[in-house]
Amino acid sequence: MGVEAERYLIVNADDLGLLTAVNEGVFSAHERGIVTSASLMVDRPAASAAAEALTEYPELAVGLHLEPDDCRGQLDRFRELVGHDPTHLDSHKYAHEAEPVRAVAEEMAAELGVPLRNRRVRYEGSFYGRTADGEPASEAISPERLIELIETLPPGWTEIGCHPAAGPVPSSSYDAERQVELRTLCDPQVKILLNVSDVRLCSFAQVGKG
Repeated sequence: MGVEAERYLIVNADDLGLLTAVNEGVFSAHERGIVTSASLMVDRPAASAAAEALTEYPELAVGLHLEPDDCRGQLDRFRELVGHDPTHLDSHKYAHEAEPVRAVAEEMAAELGVPLRNRRVRYEGSFYGRTADGEPASEAISPERLIELIETLPPGWTEIGCHPAAGPVPSSSYDAERQVELRTLCDPQVKILLNVSDVRLCSFAQVGKG
């Protein structure tokens, strides 16, 4: 298989720093499952605790999960918390796909030389337990669906987004689904598939390094 036909998969967990239950879910999905990268919300209650815990997970690539207010201030905060630049940029509820966040996010990504979601790396957002109308869609976050997504990945780099948590997240409208996602991300059959397929599981720290 030529380099142009190879398939590289990044599994990125959003909302790190939101709450303790989210931190625990992200780290568990990395340690026991297939999560390779995470995106930190620097102004949320558990951001400092998440950053402190990162030393225990040196293989977890960490990016900045922008919220639509003072993006450059959030980058400064990220550097203070984590001690280095983010490996990638994305945003809460796709804020970077519309102005005024879009222009700032694209400028920051160019300055940092890192991927911005759904630009250099194709973003696959269908691993999500709600429909576009907000209705429950538990089948979309089942092991069977995740296996199907992985088996049908196109050539090149793909990011699958996810939102695991180890317990309730009552501040979020996307709550119980997070625990279902965690179980799926750690499902043995999903891990076996990646061990025997031609899909390379990577992190955002490896983008551009083949």
